Amino acid sequence: MESTAPVEAGETYDVTIEDIAREGDGIARVSGFVIFVPGTSVGDEVTIKVTKVMRKFAFGEVAE
Repeated sequence: MESTAPVEAGETYDVTIEDIAREGDGIARVSGFVIFVPGTSVGDEVTIKVTKVMRKFAFGEVAE
């Protein structure tokens, strides 16, 4: 199955949290692609590791 996501599970990316989802997760974007990052706040500049890539969005965590 071809993924059109600009991010890949297991990879790390430097992002800025732009928004907060209803569930409270931070929202970052890479090339317009939404990544949910729990435990972050708007304006946070963090390095994240993508944990799961879905068709329209991905999940990540703050990289240690």
